[in-house]
This record gives sequence, C-alpha cells and structure tokens, in this order.
Amino acid sequence: MVLRWRNANRRFSQNMARRIATGIDIGTYQIKVVVVEELVDKRTRARQVRIIGTGLAESKGLRHGYIVDKDEVTACILRAKKQAEATARFPIRSAFLAIGGISLDEARATGSTIISRADQEITALDLEKAGEAAHEAAKPGFVNRHVLHSIPLEYRVDGAKTLGSPLGMKGVRLEVDYLFVTCLAQHEDALVKAVEDADIEVIDQMASPLAGSYVLLEGDQKMKGCVLANIGAETISIVVYDEGIPVSVKVFPMGSSHITDDIALGLRISLDEAEKVKLGRLTGAMYPRKKVDDLITSRLNALFALVDKHLKSLDRRGPLPAGIIISGGGAGIGSISEVAKGALKLPARLAEFRLTPDTKIRDATWAVAYGLALWGLTGDTNAPKRPFNLSFGKFFKQFLP
Repeated sequence: MVLRWRNANRRFSQNMARRIATGIDIGTYQIKVVVVEELVDKRTRARQVRIIGTGLAESKGLRHGYIVDKDEVTACILRAKKQAEATARFPIRSAFLAIGGISLDEARATGSTIISRADQEITALDLEKAGEAAHEAAKPGFVNRHVLHSIPLEYRVDGAKTLGSPLGMKGVRLEVDYLFVTCLAQHEDALVKAVEDADIEVIDQMASPLAGSYVLLEGDQKMKGCVLANIGAETISIVVYDEGIPVSVKVFPMGSSHITDDIALGLRISLDEAEKVKLGRLTGAMYPRKKVDDLITSRLNALFALVDKHLKSLDRRGPLPAGIIISGGGAGIGSISEVAKGALKLPARLAEFRLTPDTKIRDATWAVAYGLALWGLTGDTNAPKRPFNLSFGKFFKQFLP
C-alpha cells in the first residue's frame, strides 16, 4: 500500500510543475506572511493555486508604518516566518514585501516625444521615450524618495486620446500621463533590511493598497470606478480605480486607534477598556451606547472627510459608480458602511474575501500579504528589480490604457 502511494505521488510530481511565492505585510499592529503554491499540469496546462502556509505575529518597533526599532521588527518577522514555514512545510528564503505607511505618496507628470520612425508609426521605443520624459518631469519631487510604481494613465497621439495602447498607430507627437507611486527611500530601505535580517531575500516591493486591490476588487468594479479603503491601526490607505486603471494611491495619518483614543478620553477609561468598548466586548451603564456610537461616528466622519477631499481633488471623468469598498482591521467598527455612504455620497460596503472554506486565511485583513504572493506568481519570482523602462512591473502590464 505504501509503495503504491509513493509511486502515485512520484507520478503526480512528474506531471505537475510547482512554483511557490511568499508575501509579507508588515503592519503597525501585526505582521502577516502568506505562502502560495501554484501547480500546473504539464499535460493539460491546468493551473491550480492554493495557500499552503500562513504566519502571524504581533508587530513591535513600528510607528505609523515607520521602523523605530529594527531589531524588534526583525524578531517579529522571524516569529511570523517560523509559523508560515511550519504550516507550509517549506523553508522561506525569499518573499515579496508590501510598502505602506504615511511615507507612501504619489506624483503625476506628462511626457512627450516626437515619433522617431520616418513612416510615423509608433513603436515601443517611442513609448519608452515618452515615459522617460514623464519621469524626468516628475524627478524634482523624487528627492529622498523611491519610485515603487510607474503607471501610464493615458496616451494621446497628436492631442487625441487613444483607446488602448498606441503601438502601431501613426502620428507626429506622442504624449503620456503618468502616475508615480513613491515612498521615502529611508523607510523602504529600513523595511527591506529588517526582512533580510530575518534571512529572507526581498525580491520586489509593492505599495500595500495596490496589493490589497489585487484580490479584493473585481474587474467590473475597477472599470466602472471605485475606491478601496484599508483602515489600519494608525492610517487609512486608499487606491482609486477608474476605467480599470489605478489613478491614485494615497495614505492618510488616521486610523482605528484614533477611535480608541476618542473613547478613552470621552468616557475617561483606560485604552484597554476603550478598545474593548470599540469592539463591542464591554457593555453596561458605564458605557452608554449612544455616547459610544457618537464618538465612533464622529471620528469616522473625520476619516472619510479626508478621503472625500482627496477624491474631489482628482481629475476624474465623473463619480465612482462602484462606490467605496472598505477593508482592514478597522472595517468592522460600528456602522462604518452607513457612515461612509453618507460622508462620500457613494455606495459603500465591506470588502468580501472569496476563498474556499478550508483556506488558512480567515478574513480580508490578510488581503495585502495574499495579493503580494499572487503577484509573485504572475512572473519570474527570481527576477531582479528593473529600472524604469517599458516593463512597468509584473502587476501593471494590465493597466496599459
């Protein structure tokens, strides 16, 4: 019987090609590690992706996503890593890393070029030249910052907007609008060093809001227009999609811990008690429900006012019919969907994480780490980081207008 099983397992291994990728999300309160396996049948090319390992550890040594004690952060990463290795039964030697925190920001610029070919047909070289011109125009804003993602938003040929890629079209002048997602270089370097000190090679980095959108948003939502808001402990990070393209990535320094602070001050209780009250674990005459609800609603309104102000500042073609989708550890606080709906005048709902019941992931707070791991499977997981050129990254080829 054992011999028969071994023979069957050997035949299975010979017929299946296996690839594994790991995503790491270092939050202010928790560190999450997700290991994903991709199996491809060599005969039928059928693809199967499943989560084989997860690791979770309390996060220490961070403030607003910044590292204030690298040794503490590395120790926490090691704890999460060991958990993930134990469940995956696979050593973690490399991973994809999420970059978040309030250092995350964006810049926009337009680049242009004269079509190089005599017959005026647009080539890949023209796209690259226009992209480099946009990067050069935005460069003054990159002091002490690293460009995580360069996303083409819109191409124009002789002033007319193109539908899709302009490759092969004819014209005299090519223009392109770019979104550059950046972070403080010092912040990114510190995060990468903390992970590497845990004996994990960082293959590539992705902005946390984009990693979450990879698994929490449907294609139709991105096309019609929506905003994904991840409410963390000390920040709320958003990514705005319009016509299938991420047109904005932004982080605001306000999160669910500020609600805890408001309750502690409003009711004159300890922070531990306030956290339990916020989560509905403490009730009674000492904690009047109406006052608690008013405190929570007031802070949520302030939080969504930041989002609303930013949305109004964007040069978009109109409203976002798919509304706001709310995720993160603070997504379950109070009647958050109703507050968001009233503050933004948009449809609002909590993010849904559609996974099989037997998965090792329990809720949407794992979306960033899971999205990173899936991103790692979309290309060569051993590829080095690439300079700015036509390869906008494994994730962003789908965003070419």
